[in-house]
Amino acid sequence: MEKEKNNLMETITSLAKRRGFIYQGSEIYGGLAGTWDYGPLGVALKNNIKDSWRKKFVSSRHDMYEVDASILMHPGVWQASGHVDTFTDPLVECKKCKGRFRLDQIPGVEFRTSEVKGENGWKMSAQTVCPSCGADGFENLSEPRSFNMMFSTKIGAVEDSASTVYLRPETAQGIFVNFKNVVDSFHPKLPFGIAQIGKAFRNEITPRDFIFRVREFEQMEIEYFIRPDDWQKYFEYFKDEMMEWIDSVGLDMAKVNELEVSKDDLAHYSERTVDFEFEYPFGRKELFGLAYRGSFDLNNHKLEYIDEEGGGKITPHVIEPSFGVDRALLALLVSAYKEDTSGEEVRPYLSFKPHIAPVICSVSPLLKNKPELVDKARIIYGTLKDEFGRVMWDDNGNIGKRYRRQDEIGTPWCIVVDFDTLEDDSVTIRDRDTGTQERIKIVELIDYIKERLS
Repeated sequence: MEKEKNNLMETITSLAKRRGFIYQGSEIYGGLAGTWDYGPLGVALKNNIKDSWRKKFVSSRHDMYEVDASILMHPGVWQASGHVDTFTDPLVECKKCKGRFRLDQIPGVEFRTSEVKGENGWKMSAQTVCPSCGADGFENLSEPRSFNMMFSTKIGAVEDSASTVYLRPETAQGIFVNFKNVVDSFHPKLPFGIAQIGKAFRNEITPRDFIFRVREFEQMEIEYFIRPDDWQKYFEYFKDEMMEWIDSVGLDMAKVNELEVSKDDLAHYSERTVDFEFEYPFGRKELFGLAYRGSFDLNNHKLEYIDEEGGGKITPHVIEPSFGVDRALLALLVSAYKEDTSGEEVRPYLSFKPHIAPVICSVSPLLKNKPELVDKARIIYGTLKDEFGRVMWDDNGNIGKRYRRQDEIGTPWCIVVDFDTLEDDSVTIRDRDTGTQERIKIVELIDYIKERLS
């Protein structure tokens, strides 16, 4: 079973590169660990995920405001939020191979993150070894020390301590520091939310598992501001909304699990957190999170709200639904990957829901050396491209190879212009999942696709 899971991960990673979803960052220079570049199909898939999220949680609602805050922020923001003092992981070094590892990634170690300051914070077993070289842990692993995961950089012309800033490790603080601006500009009534999609950066000690744990990633986050007494109601509400969206984008719901985070493991700002976990090939890991942050952030930034209904000033409490774009994309690839073994050869395909698929349909002339077929196909391609955008022209190789290529990238429908098209203005349209084909009049194509997209 473990071998099958590893093979699946290798298969998905290989497909992602071969078909233009995801490439290793800086690959022509040997790569840079923890960085990945998204190719044309990866960008399209990411955008579809973000568009679906934005439609569900922002544009279809009357109580949500979207911002796009700067990646570089005043260092006082991270001091107030607690990141400078608490945003750390326990780091262990191997004296033999000089490798550096997070303590929880070392086999045979028991530890409590909050206690890792001395020998009492962790405990090794007889099976504890270096994850890289296999050296005995008792002889070769150093004492753990705190490692702050924020990337620091310098701003301005003078290199002194006053010019040190950080690449943001989360998008949430960009929302909190704009709370007063949004309130002053739009005067929203409680409850209301502020949403943001953007990049965040964490100096992971050991990035791993493809795009799951990386140093540069993208988040979709909401801070929903409420009256303190209402937090349980809105916590449950957003838990249901998150599960509904997870299902709508096409994740395998049998692989999704809710985990109530124990009090001992809660983040410093959280009073309750539920993690939405996904069964990746490398194990069950966190996918998204829902946290009740109380008034922690607004208090620390000394921000208040004038409650016209209740009278006077109050500090709203916050419910935070947090989504990782990269982790969602990886879970989507794992959920969508299928193999059809009914024929002589295995047919791999990605069974994306049509509205999420990076390409909605492809258009091909049966033979690319027949101008009359090519011209007709080009007209159909242009019409569909204008209507849907995500349409691909494909005339490379024979028709069987085109089908296989489109199946691998998850295209729901392949449209082929043949000699009958010249006679009756109909085309062959092939379904990705079933392989079945049917004839459709050209004038009916747009309605045919629209009906299935919805």
